[in-house]
Amino acid sequence: MLDAGGGGAYKIAAHLKFALRRRSPRKPILLKSIFTWWNSATIGIRFTVARRGVFIGEDDYGNRYYEARDNKDSYDDRKRRWVIYRGYADASKVPAEWHGWLHFTFDEPPTTEPLKRRDWEQDHLPNLTGTIWAWRPKGAISRGGERAKAAGDYEAWRPE
Repeated sequence: MLDAGGGGAYKIAAHLKFALRRRSPRKPILLKSIFTWWNSATIGIRFTVARRGVFIGEDDYGNRYYEARDNKDSYDDRKRRWVIYRGYADASKVPAEWHGWLHFTFDEPPTTEPLKRRDWEQDHLPNLTGTIWAWRPKGAISRGGERAKAAGDYEAWRPE
């Protein structure tokens, strides 16, 4: 179990990156890409990206990033940018440097101009809510449901 004091969520970053990069068999991927939008990308998006996009790079989680060849289908005369997620499509799986590039905060992608890393920054982690690595406070049912008794200065509210 993870606890707030031990920084456990950041200790499992290497294991989590490995778990997110594992590949499943090809057959389910094809069926998922035909019938669902939340598992990576649909056939239509893959076709559009193959026809209109240029591969820019890949992050540590296996997400692949693309940019349009031209600004023909743009709303604001900028080339469109896409991400095709590895596995479940969750925006929290996009690291900060790629998020900045996708949203035109940075002109150059992290493959050509990496984001400066400060020594106080921690590695990016996707949203762990709903996973076995999610933080669970003391007293949570999934952590045993045990917590310390309330202190003597606590008095429960009673409606009058």
